[in-house]
Amino acid sequence: MSKSEFGIIGLGVMGRSLAKNLIGKGVSLSVYNRPEDDLVSNFLSVSANDDVHGFEDLQDFVSSISQPRKILLMVTAGPVVDLVLDDLMALLNADDIIIDGGNSFYKDTARRDQHLSKNGIHFIGMGISGGEQGALLGPSLMPGGNKDAYHKTEDVLKQMAANDENGTPCVSYLGPDGCGHFIKMIHNGIEYAEMQLLAEAYGLLSYFKNHKEISEIFSQWNKGMLQSYLLGITSEIVIKKEGNDYLIDKVLDQAGSKGTGSWSVQEALQMGIPSGMMQSAVEARYISLLKEQRIALSRHISATQKEFALDIDILKQAYKTARLINHQQGFAIIAAASEKYNWNINLSEVARIWTEGCIIKSRLMKELIITLTGVDDLLEAEDFVTEILSGEESLHTVIKQGMGQRIALPSFSAAWNYLVAMSTENSVANMIQAQRDAFGAHTYKRTDKPFDQNFTTNWTQNG
Repeated sequence: MSKSEFGIIGLGVMGRSLAKNLIGKGVSLSVYNRPEDDLVSNFLSVSANDDVHGFEDLQDFVSSISQPRKILLMVTAGPVVDLVLDDLMALLNADDIIIDGGNSFYKDTARRDQHLSKNGIHFIGMGISGGEQGALLGPSLMPGGNKDAYHKTEDVLKQMAANDENGTPCVSYLGPDGCGHFIKMIHNGIEYAEMQLLAEAYGLLSYFKNHKEISEIFSQWNKGMLQSYLLGITSEIVIKKEGNDYLIDKVLDQAGSKGTGSWSVQEALQMGIPSGMMQSAVEARYISLLKEQRIALSRHISATQKEFALDIDILKQAYKTARLINHQQGFAIIAAASEKYNWNINLSEVARIWTEGCIIKSRLMKELIITLTGVDDLLEAEDFVTEILSGEESLHTVIKQGMGQRIALPSFSAAWNYLVAMSTENSVANMIQAQRDAFGAHTYKRTDKPFDQNFTTNWTQNG
């Protein structure tokens, strides 16, 4: 048997789809899965090809790949990754390359990189976005780690990836350590907020529009500046039927999550970067899970539904503004991490590889390629700032309408709060700092004294 060019460990939904993707590109491939559920035999039965070999024995799998071996792990993030790496360590040679394609926490990726490099084995932490269809047809790939190892795998990864509108693969070396998985983490944080905004818009519209009308509104938005993958699928979800009923009305209102959203918020908080859009979306999912408590409290509310008809153009402008703020916050978090860890991330290139193959691909993302070429923060781009400032009134109107109907709009509200706070010269933080000094002598600075001077006061003593 001739040696395979590439190997994949894990034949779950994503691993299986990526394997089919590469087979379709003519890449000779070895696949491995533990002997459970007949995943290997089932895969081979539908992917019969002389250049595809399946294994349930790890040593045989490793031996079937040409050196230096290039192996993609598609296993559950967390301790399972370490267990698989431990098993592989005894079978690999120096200069072999392992790519972790799961949603691993970036600090775990950096730790694994250091551990493997001591044994001469190269490690790449690679975020993958696009879901099952993206994995099959071409995902967005976000690799970080050993740069030389990336260049040795670059040809295969470019064949695997989606292509942007210029025909360039949506994959690029993004930086060292856990950089690739960090960027995928923030991708998912942006995704959380994008989904929540659409859910909130749907919630508002459903009070005075039927399913077909809502779908038509979203479809119309999707033909212009607001075009995005998520908007497109949402317009289809609204009108999906099961028999004579709309399926969305039968979906239980409890939204799951896998951790990357909360990780994004936690890391942003640790770096001191605002992440209100992501945080509002994460918390909305957590609240959705408290179904029994929500039912119990709702029985104490006797509010009656009021008739209203929100101007669709105002809602559209509010949605557009909130999306701009969401993307600004997401890229600001990446920029802060790049500076903190000396990753030297090219934000424009991140936007480019997010234009196709991934869940947050959109027309806006294509525009951000150019905008991020000249700035490190979107709030430094004059046209971008002008655009978000013009949306304040629309956000205010939408939130006010939601309050009148008792419709929770956490992400629209987070966008408005951030916009107003960031465009307010004198905030109430002077009171916060005075309180800190009053109970803890944390000191404060004065507006009428040099900035390098600190002061403390006994605030509770009169005179």
